Amino acid sequence: MFSYHGVGYDGYMPASFSTSLLTDMYELTMIDATLKTGVAKRRSVFELFGRTLPAKRRFGVVAGTGRILEALKRFHFSAQQIDFLHHRQVVSDDCLDFLRSFKFSGNIWGYREGECYFSGSPLLTVEASFAEAVALETLVLSILNYDSAVASAASRMTIAAHGRPCLDMGARRTHERAAVSAARAAVIGGFAGTSDLEAAKRYGIKAIGTAAHSFTLIHDSEEDAFAAQIASLGPNTTLLVDTYNVKRGVARAVAAARAAGGELGAVRLDSGDLVAQAFTVRGQLDALGAESTKITVTSDLDEYQIAALNAAPVDSYGVGTLLVTGSGIPTAALVYKLVERSDEKGLKRDVAKKSFNKSTVGGMKFAGRSRDQDGYATSELLVIADSQADAEAEFARHNARSLQVQYVKDGDIDESYIGEDALRAATAHHVSARNELPYQAWRLSEGEAAIPTKYIDLVGRQGEAGD
Repeated sequence: MFSYHGVGYDGYMPASFSTSLLTDMYELTMIDATLKTGVAKRRSVFELFGRTLPAKRRFGVVAGTGRILEALKRFHFSAQQIDFLHHRQVVSDDCLDFLRSFKFSGNIWGYREGECYFSGSPLLTVEASFAEAVALETLVLSILNYDSAVASAASRMTIAAHGRPCLDMGARRTHERAAVSAARAAVIGGFAGTSDLEAAKRYGIKAIGTAAHSFTLIHDSEEDAFAAQIASLGPNTTLLVDTYNVKRGVARAVAAARAAGGELGAVRLDSGDLVAQAFTVRGQLDALGAESTKITVTSDLDEYQIAALNAAPVDSYGVGTLLVTGSGIPTAALVYKLVERSDEKGLKRDVAKKSFNKSTVGGMKFAGRSRDQDGYATSELLVIADSQADAEAEFARHNARSLQVQYVKDGDIDESYIGEDALRAATAHHVSARNELPYQAWRLSEGEAAIPTKYIDLVGRQGEAGD
């Protein structure tokens, strides 16, 4: 543990922990410079989006917005933080005075958690003074980039599982705090439980887990280990049967449960050829009369291995490393860009980067998803408009549903998007949003995005500012 100016910190962030320094230094130096020039107060609109989807993704899944709102509630600069910034001479005294009283007072809209997204989709739109909006950049990117990557991987895994439960077992494969975030994001993507007790406590997620190989090895025999676990957790528990010999382990597991007066809940396979073993173990269980005993498998699973197990008699999957690392894509590659600002006269000006391979589309965008007569999505519509009403009229012409909700209004956070109920709603919304996509979205192979992104400019201000 270390301390700075008497403030202890051991890596754990309690609920009261200020989130304001979870940022890159240049966010504050930009605020400092713009306070001096007077443009810090200019109304600005930032959008958070991905330029493209990763090559292996036909859609992305929004996750982390609820955590952003939790973090925003704690986004203030404490006396100790101001002291640190002063001691390091990060910004001027005038900027420190501004930060002392910082409280976000703007508006935030965004896609609902669980929503599917595509290239250019404005997952988050922040409207505030430049100083307030830019202060949030690193925080919102770090949350949405990780959580959305995990949720996108989780969605692919649950697609591959075809209704069989997927369970998060990735806590030991990532940073201890990231594990909590990953568990939450995995549930949005369709996972049914987590081994991480902090995540279970914080977000009301079902906790799962029984015993590891060390539990068997500490006992004098496999029979003793099984008997001890059943005595503690009951015959309906899941026994790990591959510490020594799988066939003997299965026989001993079934016998131990029956000796305790019940039927064994499940066996877990964690090594070897899982497809072949699942068939062999299922046959053995049935021959022993343990038809109700289920089979769960673990061992570095990803969506492709889960898909390969579809034909096998597997009842559930425990997923670790590949879940919490986004199944090879550990970030959603989202960016946060200024798309609209007010000029010195208070008039709206659309702004955009012209950089090679990093250009952006200026103007505040309202997002909708057009659908065909059968209700399947056909395109992502990004309408550049002066008002929600104008955009809604355009959506009606394309049979599109609006995708954005307001999370923060004049600094007031809508807390209905925080907590256990919000997480359950996000999980349900993802099922609905994913079912709306055309069939190609469900393919695990590389390919084009499930639907194209189309821009509609109703205001015609492109290129007015910054040329």
